[in-house]
Amino acid sequence: MLLKSKKVIIIGERDGVQGPAIEACMRSVGAEPVITQTQCFV
Repeated sequence: MLLKSKKVIIIGERDGVQGPAIEACMRSVGAEPVITQTQCFV
């Protein structure tokens, strides 16, 4: 998937992969996070 210069919305999970970790991955491939959240799905 080509994500360079794409805007992304990130929703992570508290007990799984958290938002900031996903954001770091997205930034490393050139995507631009516009919002990052970590939610608790209980």
